Amino acid sequence: MEPVDKPSNFLRQIIERDLAQGTYANRRFAGHPADAAGHAAGQTDPARIRTRFPPEPNGYLHIGHAKSICLNFGLAQDFGGVCHLRFDDTNPEKEDQEYVDAILDAVHWLGFDWNADGVSHLFYASDDFDFMYRCACALIEHGLAYVDEQNADDMRRNRGTLTEPGVDSPWRNRTPEENLRRFEEMRAGQHPEGSMVLRAKIDMAAPNINLRDPAIYRIRFAHHHRTGDTWCIYPMYTFAHPIEDAMECISHSLCTLEFEDQRPFYDWLLDHLVRLGLVASPRPHQYEFARLNLTYVVTSKRKLAQLVAERHVDGWDDPRMPTLVGLRRRGYTPESLRLFTDRIGVSKADSWIDYSVLEQALRDDLDARAPRAMAVLDPLKLELTNWAEVFGSAAHAEPCSAPVHPGHPEMGRRQFDLTAQVWIEREDFMEVPPKGYHRLTPGGLARLKYGYVIRCTGCEKDAEGRVTKVLAELLPDTKSGTPGADAVKVKGVITWVSASLGVAAQVRLFDRLFTEAHPDAGGRDFLAVLNPQSKQTVQAYIEPALAIAPAGASFQFERHGYFVADRVDHSPAQPVFNRTTTLRDSWGK
Repeated sequence: MEPVDKPSNFLRQIIERDLAQGTYANRRFAGHPADAAGHAAGQTDPARIRTRFPPEPNGYLHIGHAKSICLNFGLAQDFGGVCHLRFDDTNPEKEDQEYVDAILDAVHWLGFDWNADGVSHLFYASDDFDFMYRCACALIEHGLAYVDEQNADDMRRNRGTLTEPGVDSPWRNRTPEENLRRFEEMRAGQHPEGSMVLRAKIDMAAPNINLRDPAIYRIRFAHHHRTGDTWCIYPMYTFAHPIEDAMECISHSLCTLEFEDQRPFYDWLLDHLVRLGLVASPRPHQYEFARLNLTYVVTSKRKLAQLVAERHVDGWDDPRMPTLVGLRRRGYTPESLRLFTDRIGVSKADSWIDYSVLEQALRDDLDARAPRAMAVLDPLKLELTNWAEVFGSAAHAEPCSAPVHPGHPEMGRRQFDLTAQVWIEREDFMEVPPKGYHRLTPGGLARLKYGYVIRCTGCEKDAEGRVTKVLAELLPDTKSGTPGADAVKVKGVITWVSASLGVAAQVRLFDRLFTEAHPDAGGRDFLAVLNPQSKQTVQAYIEPALAIAPAGASFQFERHGYFVADRVDHSPAQPVFNRTTTLRDSWGK
């Protein structure tokens, strides 16, 4: 089942070992609500492995989530298994259906699906609240959980430190009957928020602070986006997560390293639920991998929300944001993100990935398939003064063509016209050029790409001395693709767009959002290192065919880089293109 072209890593080795040993070969569905995906209670799980991607619907997914999505869905595909998409919607105050819809769209856009063999594997923690409550009651009944009425400050103070043990709660030794009664009162809404919590009863002297009687339920009078006002107590994520894994028959629960300290509680809870007959054996196991740390990016949801709320960016889908909706609008492709995650690999050690690795994955994807086009981003008019003499009419339009993609002749050719006046890049003309300059200078020769060789004869300027027009003569019989094309040798080739036929377009030149590789390092105010040049908007001219390009279509603007027709603002009447990335890495150079 294992593809030969996939490099090994510690997670693949764990899965290979479990498959070889038949660790999960006989696991059976328990008949809980999560099995509504079409599996009967007691049925042997047909999937070789089960993984899951479990986002909380409290924000938009970012580039770090892309790594987790590709890892979980990719491993399931490679080993003949199934990956679940699960919404851990246990915190109603911060969650919203808007985020649920955005996450569903993002996973599909990346190329993955939670449907397998005609069965949906889309789950919500909220669907299992009844069973989670049942588990909590079972822990109480067996002396493994208690209701604590300390306030938050006392609980925090009595938890202890890394060098000092915690102090038992005054309510720790209540009888199971009394704890069960108080917990039922919590569910009935008889106590205010913050007045009490349900805690697991483990060990207040445990070296791992996460085992010092962690809270597993709290009171929240908040409307839930799916269950409405049915519940006023909600499970903590650390309690819900392992139960959900068990109910869904997850075999390999893959988390980032910040959950490593929570694994002992994960194991403690599931081991007890197995013993109590609530969870089937073999139970899931949690494994941790290093999260994605990308330079010039922040991925904290709080900080991303701050960028949006304070209008440092134009929304969650701003092309400078590391959100998947932002990267998509920037012009990143699903293939480039999957290639990126393959290249950075998986390890247990935290490390930093340079932003240029992400950009190069995009270039490698687009270079092979993006259609080419010409655009002028800093327009300067060029007039061919002998045009009417050569062609017999000042209004003549000379047809030119170029390959849609130089490496794929099957993609055909694109057509455009050369006219007496064209737009060229302002930097393509200099009156007093430096050594090695091979573009237009007075008396110098250059080729209009896919067109003719021209000789510059001078320029016109405004009152301030700024060049407003370049003048040149066309050399007949030098058109590209004709026998005379090589009659005159030139070193300079410049891109152009017809002044009369080209289409005006807004082009947004995006760059990295921050000027420092680690914007929030050492507690620094990340807003202090925002890049003031991260977005520049220019009035450009483009090949006529680009105006009717569909929104979201990517192109290589010859010489400039890769650009995408904006998903939101682009239209034939008002074309808008975003620069996705330059042709090569030039950051800081």
